[in-house]
Amino acid sequence: MALKATDIPAASPLVDAAGRPISAATPALNPEEQELARKRDEQAAIESELTERELRSANLRAELGAFERQYLHHVGSRYAELDELKAAVAERLAQEQPANARAQQAAREARAHAAETQSTAGEKSEATPRAFESSPEMKRLYREVAKRVHPDLTSDRADRAKRQQLMAEANAAYERGDETRLRKIFTEYEWSAEAVQGEGPGAELIRVIRRISQARGRLAEIEAELQELLRSDLYQLKVRLDEAQSHGRDVLKEMVQKVEDQITQAKRRLENPQGLGR
Repeated sequence: MALKATDIPAASPLVDAAGRPISAATPALNPEEQELARKRDEQAAIESELTERELRSANLRAELGAFERQYLHHVGSRYAELDELKAAVAERLAQEQPANARAQQAAREARAHAAETQSTAGEKSEATPRAFESSPEMKRLYREVAKRVHPDLTSDRADRAKRQQLMAEANAAYERGDETRLRKIFTEYEWSAEAVQGEGPGAELIRVIRRISQARGRLAEIEAELQELLRSDLYQLKVRLDEAQSHGRDVLKEMVQKVEDQITQAKRRLENPQGLGR
């Protein structure tokens, strides 16, 4: 019986290592090209994860920085005023009791503590610091910059130095909410000489493997940095204040009131020389 064309089974399409069909006109990839394709997929995945981790770390640093500025503005500056008053009280007692060694030591310690508090609190600004907020566009821009210019994604020394500078500027711009600067950083690197890549699957495969290794190392570093931030006293204080605020309490305001009450008492002591020794 003669065979019909419909009786002949269709040939299975050829596929590459990634399962993609290969047309008759397209030559098969050699082993180096196949491995390079797989490594590029791996690189894309890990760099995407690295970008998200960098964003999380940048967000946390920015939030804590904004919280610290708010805390110092509202509470720290008042503590500085209180410690200055306490130092003035201790120094007046020391003047009235020049032979009292304990009074002299207490005055020196109070003055040193007041100077330390003032240094930490800094100069009180007139404008109230605002909380950190990041728009979806800012986050998108940051992801693009981190994905393109992060210093741990290159093995070239000159390129790495350039990327370190740009990434530091990107972090500062992100914290300020400066979208224009983030866009400029991305554009500057895209058109820089450091962004030019070599040719050849063998050399490119080596670069990709090293980039993957560098990205994995940076992921471990970011995780350690995040854990350190999450264990910090500043973060723990922020968590407590945020939790109290969710229950309707303004703990920051309560702290300010408590310190102001102490300031009032210290001023009364300073204005009443007869009550200093009490």
